[in-house]
Amino acid sequence: MEVAMKVLVLGAGGNFGKAAAEAFAASGHEVTRFRRGGDMVAAARGQDVIVNGLNPPKYHDWAHLIPAITAEVSAAARASGAMLIVPGNVYTYGVQPGVWGPGTAQVPCSRKGAIRVQMERDYRALSEQGVKVAILRAGDFVGDGPGTIWRMVMLKTPGTVAVLGRGKRAYGYLPDLGRLAVRLAEARESLPAFTDLPFAGFTLSAEDIAQRIEALTGQQQRLGGFPWWLMTLASPFWELARELREMRYLYDHSHSLDPAPVQALFPDFRATPLDVVLREHLPGHSAMVTQTGR
Repeated sequence: MEVAMKVLVLGAGGNFGKAAAEAFAASGHEVTRFRRGGDMVAAARGQDVIVNGLNPPKYHDWAHLIPAITAEVSAAARASGAMLIVPGNVYTYGVQPGVWGPGTAQVPCSRKGAIRVQMERDYRALSEQGVKVAILRAGDFVGDGPGTIWRMVMLKTPGTVAVLGRGKRAYGYLPDLGRLAVRLAEARESLPAFTDLPFAGFTLSAEDIAQRIEALTGQQQRLGGFPWWLMTLASPFWELARELREMRYLYDHSHSLDPAPVQALFPDFRATPLDVVLREHLPGHSAMVTQTGR
C-alpha cells in the first residue's frame, strides 16, 4: 500500500467531503476533519492533501460565499504546500452539445455557472503558484448524502420516479468519487500542476431510471411530475426555489461527461454498477454494495 498520507477534509459533513473522508480512512490514510470556524491555515500545516468539500448549503449567497471559501482554502494550501482536491460540477459548460471534458470550453449560461468558472480560474492560478490542484468533476451527486437528488426528490416516493426534465443527465456516485479522490492523492507526485478530471458516472433520463428499477424489482414505476410552477411562484421570497429554478435547464439539456480521462489515468478503476447504486436507494432492498476496484 501507499505510504499513509495526512489528509485534511474540509466540509466532512457534506456530500463530497463525507465520501472523501470515508474513502481516505478506508485506504489507511490519516484523516483530519476540519471544524468550521477554526484556523484553516493552522489545520493545514503538516498535511499532504487538502480536500475542499466546503459549499454553501442550499445555494445560499454563492456570489459572496464561493469566492470567500476559495480564498480561505487557497491560503491554507499555499501555507502548507499540500495538494488540493476540489469537486467540480457541470455548470461551467452551459448548454453546449456533445460529451463534456477537459477540452470543452467553459461558457456558462447561469449566474452560478459563472461563479464556478471564476472559482476554477482562481484554483488554476493557484496551481501556477506551486500548489498542485485537481478538479474532480461530476454531474449530480447520488448516494447516501444529506442532500442528493435521488433521495430528496426523484426516488423519494416508493413506486414513483419524479421527472424534473426531459433530458439525460450526468450523475456521480459519491463513494466512487471518494475512491477517485484517493487515487488522485496517491498519484499526486506524477500529476501535472493542474488536473481537470471528469468522472462519467451514469447518464440517465428519468425514464431510464424507471425502466431499470422495474427490471430490478419487477414492480411498475410511475413517472411523476415536479412542481416547477411552485418554484416560480416561490422564487421572489424563497432563495432555494429561485436558485433551483435557475438550474432547471440541466434537466432538459442532455449532457454527459467524458469517461476517457479516468480510463487513461486509472485504467484499473471500476465504478460501482448502476444496479448496485439503485438498490441502495430503494426501500426494502439490500444495497449489495461491493467495491469493484480501487
